[in-house]
Amino acid sequence: MLQFCGGRALSPFRLEKLRKQINTLNLPVSALNTEYWHFCSLTRNLQDAELNALRKLLNHDQTQENVRHPGEFFLVLPRPGTISPWSTKATDIARHCGLAAVERIERGIAYYTQTDQVLAAQDKARLKALLHDRMTETVFYSFDDAAKLFQHFAPNPLNTVDVLGGGIDALRQANQSMGLALSVDEIEYLAHNFQQMARNPTDVELMMFAQANSEHCRHKIFNADWVIDGKPQDKSLFAMIRNTHQTHPQGTLVAYADNASVIEGAEINRFYPGDGQVYGYAQEKTHVLMKVETHNHPTAISPFPGAATGVGGEIRDEGATGRGAKPKAGLCGFSVSNLNIPDFTQPWEIDQSGHQSSYGKPGRIASALQIMLEGPIGGAAFNNEFGRPNLAGYFRTFEERVGGEMRGYHKPVMLAGGVGQISDCHVRKEKFPPGALLIQLGGPGMLIGLGGGAASSMDTGANTEALDFDSVQRGNPEMQRRAQEVIDRCWQLQRNGGENPILFIHDVGAGGLSNAFPELVHDSGRGGRFNLRAVPSEETSMSPMQIWSNEAQERYVLAIKPESLALFESICERERCPFAVVGEATGDEQLVVADPQSPTPPVDMPLPVLLGKPPKMTRDVAHGERILPALDWSGVTLTEAAYRVLCLPAVADKSFLITIGDRSVGGLSARDQMVGPWQIPVADVAVTSMGYQTVLGEAFAIGERTPLALIDPKAAARMAVGESITNIAAAAIDGIAHIKLSANWMAAAGHPGEDAGLYDAVHTVGMELCPQLGISIPVGKDSMSMKTAWDEAGVRKEVTAPLSLIISSFATVTDVRKTLTPQLRTDRGDSELILIDLGRGQNRLGGSALAQVYKQVGNHAPDIDGEAGAQQLRHFFNAIQQLNVTDKLLAYHDRSDGGLFVMLCEMAFAGHTGITVNLDQLCFDPQYSDLDGSELRPEQLGGRFLERMLAVLFNEELGAVIQIAAAQRQEVMQVLADAGLRDASFVIGQLNRSDEIRLMRNNKAALAEKRVDMQRAWSETTYQMQKLRDNPVCAQQEFDRILDTTDPGLQVALRYDASDDIAAPFIQAGVRPRMAILREQGVNGHMEMAAAFDRAGFAAMDVHMSDIIAGRVSLRDFKGFVACGGFSYGDVLGAGEGWAKSILFNPRARDEFEAFFQRGDTFALGVCNGCQMMSNLHEIIPGAAAWPLFKRNLSEQFEA
Repeated sequence: MLQFCGGRALSPFRLEKLRKQINTLNLPVSALNTEYWHFCSLTRNLQDAELNALRKLLNHDQTQENVRHPGEFFLVLPRPGTISPWSTKATDIARHCGLAAVERIERGIAYYTQTDQVLAAQDKARLKALLHDRMTETVFYSFDDAAKLFQHFAPNPLNTVDVLGGGIDALRQANQSMGLALSVDEIEYLAHNFQQMARNPTDVELMMFAQANSEHCRHKIFNADWVIDGKPQDKSLFAMIRNTHQTHPQGTLVAYADNASVIEGAEINRFYPGDGQVYGYAQEKTHVLMKVETHNHPTAISPFPGAATGVGGEIRDEGATGRGAKPKAGLCGFSVSNLNIPDFTQPWEIDQSGHQSSYGKPGRIASALQIMLEGPIGGAAFNNEFGRPNLAGYFRTFEERVGGEMRGYHKPVMLAGGVGQISDCHVRKEKFPPGALLIQLGGPGMLIGLGGGAASSMDTGANTEALDFDSVQRGNPEMQRRAQEVIDRCWQLQRNGGENPILFIHDVGAGGLSNAFPELVHDSGRGGRFNLRAVPSEETSMSPMQIWSNEAQERYVLAIKPESLALFESICERERCPFAVVGEATGDEQLVVADPQSPTPPVDMPLPVLLGKPPKMTRDVAHGERILPALDWSGVTLTEAAYRVLCLPAVADKSFLITIGDRSVGGLSARDQMVGPWQIPVADVAVTSMGYQTVLGEAFAIGERTPLALIDPKAAARMAVGESITNIAAAAIDGIAHIKLSANWMAAAGHPGEDAGLYDAVHTVGMELCPQLGISIPVGKDSMSMKTAWDEAGVRKEVTAPLSLIISSFATVTDVRKTLTPQLRTDRGDSELILIDLGRGQNRLGGSALAQVYKQVGNHAPDIDGEAGAQQLRHFFNAIQQLNVTDKLLAYHDRSDGGLFVMLCEMAFAGHTGITVNLDQLCFDPQYSDLDGSELRPEQLGGRFLERMLAVLFNEELGAVIQIAAAQRQEVMQVLADAGLRDASFVIGQLNRSDEIRLMRNNKAALAEKRVDMQRAWSETTYQMQKLRDNPVCAQQEFDRILDTTDPGLQVALRYDASDDIAAPFIQAGVRPRMAILREQGVNGHMEMAAAFDRAGFAAMDVHMSDIIAGRVSLRDFKGFVACGGFSYGDVLGAGEGWAKSILFNPRARDEFEAFFQRGDTFALGVCNGCQMMSNLHEIIPGAAAWPLFKRNLSEQFEA
């Protein structure tokens, strides 16, 4: 093993944050230093040239290495027995640089802590806990201990459970010790089947059965029989969801039958490389994928990898649809308990004694604050590195004592979803014949995520802490990008009359290969015979059960014909994507996994036993009694209420969740979260273009109103559907029937009243509302273990999440240019604001943001009232579409969290303008002597008068505010009248030049605040989170930008005529110049780059670095190249540096690039990661000696 110092690990601001954390623990640490250290495992000693190359590769800091820091020493490294994503990519770079003797490189951080006194053992343990993530890292106390990272151990043995001798009791014991989460019926089912086979099951078979039949995978509750209040129900939950598709199947091509749903798209020109790797357009019928997943349990245990692999798993679902598809754009969401941000305690986080409320949490899960500091970064990092823009999301906090019990999201919701595209000819999987090769595509197996399917099916706390460790996962998006490129190359073969070699494909998720391969063969009516030792594995010590069931990410299983193997292998080799032939299909329905190292097959099981029909679950439940107090507004003032609501995370500025994501990668993003010149995150809908030569597109939006479920689960479900529709209405959609929904259901099954509430919610959505609206739910997911339980000081504690339905709506778009936004336009002359109130004055405040910030819930929830309410929503949608298509709307924003007040504020923030709103019409109370004079007396700002204003301003009934030209009021009102909405539509205000939010009642200002002050309040949560997570100096600068009222925002000022084609004289001379669109593994910006050069008149050709290194392609055949953006090697060893060094240290690649740069007739362009790479090639580029090198940005955060 070699070890090298890599220089300073933590920047000054990160060191300062760590010092503050240490001080909070009252530890006697006076000084702190950190260094990166690299550890290299070798297959032989290196020659001098190799050693020098390795030193350069690792930026070896010999000066720093010789510095001896005093103090206590802690060396933080990945857990032995695991391989970090960093290691995988760094090792790849070394091998591509010709360092074949480097077996593995790993990195750690050395901490040197000077103390005022010798650390006591207890203090040392607390400091150790602070310095590492115990789920993914370990702490050593000497450099020699790092050798444990590279130790190889003999494989752990195959085990059996003595069912023949010990009967059901043996299975019960295995169920507990292995964390299988099997029910009593399933244990009896297994015992009966193995006794009939006259043999004992192996631990491989039991783990495989547990994963395949877990609640997570099999959805037993949604398929159960139900008895409610003693009355048998005639439909299962899933049957009621299916009813929506049966009632309205139009436009849905795949529902409930694949890894994602497919909805009908359009004939478009798709752009991708064809014959000879030259990019071009092909006209194809192209459909839309939709999928939304959750990854709640792993995110609770370890937020960054949990959220990252949640995003990664959903992306794989899309890619593994049909015979291969292309993920395109994503959405992401989080629900957590109260944040309790240090030094930013909010009124709803304070208990009756006036102190910050802390109900506590079990030690095995992360806090809400930790989840929101780390989880979103994990999800964004995966999206960014894979190359998928995240364009929509939601964020909710809730933690409150309701009805004598604590309700909240200690077990969080982590939502990941998205849209993709699939060619019409690849929508249906093709059943494969006996003899078909069964392949694993992607990364190696590792001892991570073991038993995650079963673990996520348990309430948090039902599993042991050691088994929760096994559920932790790790993501390597750069590997997944490579696998996706293989899938893309396969389906793209159709363009030139070729044949897609992929017949059938599934992603590897819960249960690992033990779930994926059986599904693959079973769905084709086949059996399979597998060689366990053919499964790529990074860890020699893994037992057969661990090899077969680990949930290592970035893997797919697929079937191809034997004659396609050479073609498939060549594609994988070019993309540097690992694959292995693990087995072949058989004509029977037997699943056999053989192990050359064992005389007993780890698996020899009939598929009907594994995937057959274990006893069906019956849920015999009852409704709970819901008695909640009415809302009490005594002591509340309007101004205080306004500022409180603006600070609630569900309402507040969510920039800290958005700017961390690349929202333009792929070149097809038409509408992201950020609106207007000042980039305010208030968009209602995300929109993507279907291609580079069309205005057709896809739209998606989210609806969720989970606190309402504490009052009325049916109302909460209906409102979630309604909000998703009022959100997506901002896009140009040809009728409400084109909208399809994904439903993600979460509940604490077994908790009193929750099961019956879940049934009611599913019934009202599946049997009533969606059929009435004429829309269907072709895809969804359920998570039925949303309770956290633990013992604390001998007291049993529980936190139960509200019954949660999160609806994601998807639709095809007729014109991406006609997407409405909340930005109030100040450049369109006189305008007016119109409220469309679908609640029709009911103004129900139960479950609202206003209630939450005053630690209340209420007992009267907003709702869609019956079939009339559903039809009113249909008419509203149609009216908005008609007004949009006829250019009558300047701005649009739907009503949601925070009600009318927040809706108006967000529109003003986006437009950088003041607004004056007249509340008289809305506040008129026929049962009360309403004001008609000119005086607003002080006593009238309280009591019933105030309650009326609060209800009008903060109710969260469905509705919207539109901005229209004043001159077009009559035409707009006629459209609304034709939709039956005239008496629900009110002209409520206009813009003002004072840059104030002015709420008028009876000609007096009930509230008048500077827009800047209200926007700062709205943005302070984002500021506080960025200050904790990123560089606090940068966070302060961003926050202070709001103060600059003269900021013109983003402006376009072209200094040339955009219609001039400056390339035309050169292109018209003859053949298109050949342009190399250059990419390395991890690059993801090549498609839009190729489209740009194609449009400019070049012949754009896909060139992978592997083509150059292998000699398949030479740069002498090109006039130019462009090095594209992304994350080559995941930015390991420096952004673009690994890519550059793979050129500089590889003789053939260096010669190619050096010769290209020496020619006088060439040009090169580097963008993003390609720019960083080229800056590191200055030694071989004439005239580039003085080029600067790119350093890490001050915020140390991806900024978009």
